Amino acid sequence: MTCITQSSEEKIKEAAKSVFLKKGFAGTTARDIAEAACMNIALTNYYFRSKEKLFQEIFRDLFSYYCKNTLKIFEKPISIREKLIELIEEDFQMMKTEPTLVLFLMTEIHRDPERLLPELTNFKQLLNVTLSNQIKEEIDNGRMRNISVEHLMPLIMGSLQFIFVGKNLNMKMHNSSEEEFNAFAENHKNLIISMITEYLFIPEAVI
Repeated sequence: MTCITQSSEEKIKEAAKSVFLKKGFAGTTARDIAEAACMNIALTNYYFRSKEKLFQEIFRDLFSYYCKNTLKIFEKPISIREKLIELIEEDFQMMKTEPTLVLFLMTEIHRDPERLLPELTNFKQLLNVTLSNQIKEEIDNGRMRNISVEHLMPLIMGSLQFIFVGKNLNMKMHNSSEEEFNAFAENHKNLIISMITEYLFIPEAVI
């Protein structure tokens, strides 16, 4: 077992993060976390009182990490077309480099949305205000098809995330190597960008 050499509190948090990502909240025990941190259960309870409290802190940190670049894109002074392309690129890179993180967040939110709802509030507000207003302006000016954020984000995220959720199945079915899968995923991302932008944005009439 490899022990993490940090302060006791940070050691416990890092150990808990690795165990939660692997097993989820329901599958993780206080003993799992203590063993991963090379500490006894009494010490982990001393710092965080309960698995629930520790999980809430870990989830908040991971969700903030997942959202930070997306939130920066929302606030950029760029066109909605450019913004959507950057969102697709960002979500693709996150799925490619941190697939376990994304699956963990999706699973835990699905399992207990009410308990984790406070962590989503700021993200939802920015999504509904910043992106919705920009989309509405484009629709009102006749440059974009009528679509809501509630429909647009699942179209983007679902199309991208399914590639990686089904990665092992895809590689087995097509007998693909890691390199071949990465090339397929990159090509698929570009198709998503083309399909979404070409559908959403109305070409200017030629006079």
